[in-house]
Amino acid sequence: MDPAYILIPFLGGLVALAVRMPPLVGFLAAGFVLNALGFDLIDEIETIADLGVILLLFTIGLKLNVRTLFQGKVWGTASLHMAASTGFFMVVLAGLKLLGFAVLADSGWTSFAVIAFALSFSSTVFVVKVLEERSESRSLYGRTAIGILIMQDIFAVIFISASTGELPSPWAILLLGLIPAAPLLRKLMPRVGRGEMQVLYGVVLALVLGYALFETMGIKGDLGALIIGMLLAPHAAASGMSRALFNVKELLLVGFFVSIGLMAMPTWESVALAVMLVVLVPLKGMLFLAILSRFRLRHRTSVLASLSLTNFSEFGLIVAVIAAGTGWIDEEWLVVLSLAVAISFVVSAIANTRSDAVLRVVEPRLSHQDPAKLHPNDRPIEIGDAKAIVLGMGRVGQGSYDQLSDGHNLRVLGIDSDEEKVAQLSSEGYNIIEGDATDQDFWEKLVSRDDVDVVILAMSEFQGNKFALEQFARDSCEATIAAIVTRAEEVETLQKLGADAVFHLYDEAGHGLADDAMAIRMERSANSD
Repeated sequence: MDPAYILIPFLGGLVALAVRMPPLVGFLAAGFVLNALGFDLIDEIETIADLGVILLLFTIGLKLNVRTLFQGKVWGTASLHMAASTGFFMVVLAGLKLLGFAVLADSGWTSFAVIAFALSFSSTVFVVKVLEERSESRSLYGRTAIGILIMQDIFAVIFISASTGELPSPWAILLLGLIPAAPLLRKLMPRVGRGEMQVLYGVVLALVLGYALFETMGIKGDLGALIIGMLLAPHAAASGMSRALFNVKELLLVGFFVSIGLMAMPTWESVALAVMLVVLVPLKGMLFLAILSRFRLRHRTSVLASLSLTNFSEFGLIVAVIAAGTGWIDEEWLVVLSLAVAISFVVSAIANTRSDAVLRVVEPRLSHQDPAKLHPNDRPIEIGDAKAIVLGMGRVGQGSYDQLSDGHNLRVLGIDSDEEKVAQLSSEGYNIIEGDATDQDFWEKLVSRDDVDVVILAMSEFQGNKFALEQFARDSCEATIAAIVTRAEEVETLQKLGADAVFHLYDEAGHGLADDAMAIRMERSANSD
């Protein structure tokens, strides 16, 4: 493979970072630069791109609660938007034909319907990438957007299966055996440990048990990788595997973004048509906003979810390739759609980096909302009469909660992002709510924290404690804040952010262990005397 395929994307990423844009914008631009320099879309780049998408869908599954898909705001929004968006773009395409675009000269309503269907999708790869860069994939708006995208992907798989005229193999029924086999797969996750075996196990699950097995059974392999991830998601080790695969997936996805620009060189007419389609993409976002608002979500949630979904999709390109192969659309549409997808990524990346500014402009123009009538998952989080908050209800957090409650007679509120742990501790009598303290959306909903006297930051990850501390500092919180760390260099960072007490978990445990050992020895010595 020519070194230019590596060097130019790297330089593109550097330029994007220099102008404060996501690197993926530079990768997209690099694809077009390579194309203009005469480089072709080679098999190696296609393979890298395919692997990146497979691992992306697998990691999405690892973080997905399948119940999300059955929520009205997810399947209802996905279905209504796809129907309305397809109808809208069909009318637009009919109008563009009247304007005399050659690529539409021989097109009829069948072609309009297929192209419009392709344009109705939003990009799973792009949206998840943006959410991960903003650390908001677990926020309510992030989970909602990902759920909608997965429903769209399912619609695409159904279309692809139907359009090819190929039914899944009769043996596909055996795939249901993965459901009872899932506990065995989950049981092996902690046994492989961390490091290269954890990464390799994830790759085997995604590429072999997911992609290859489902392809053999006549079902889209990408969907198989997603399903395998979903089957593993309930295990506590799923998040660790997702983190272990993160860098591998990110590197492979560079190939995906580069491949879009390498697909074809556009003509002036295809550029003009693509630009016209991208100009209309904000209407697609407005349609998402109108539908999501009907499900009683906060304006912030609806706006941010809609903004992230305001783009065209790589799945639309897959639909277009299938349609071109069957003769439903002209092959030139592959160029138009690939260009429209690329431009929409650039526009959407710019818009999402300025999402707070967009929110400030849009939110005042929306109708007033009664907090009591909002969706239960999007209502303000009331602290109530709690005088102490414990963020992270693991072993350290529970110990802190018990000591504050029993030892100091304080009303304590525990907060943890693990739904099952929250349910268990709540049944044991703990005053606890579900919330992800690393999610900006959580802090937007958290109210009445001015009366809190003590805050314990007991989350297992340093970045979570650091982010939470930054939120309290931003609000000029006067509570006494204590935090735990597992590395010595992290102590100073939290102290500079305003933590009143920072405890090195292993140092404190070591000191306590040594003190107990010496106390026992002194007692034995005294008894022997």
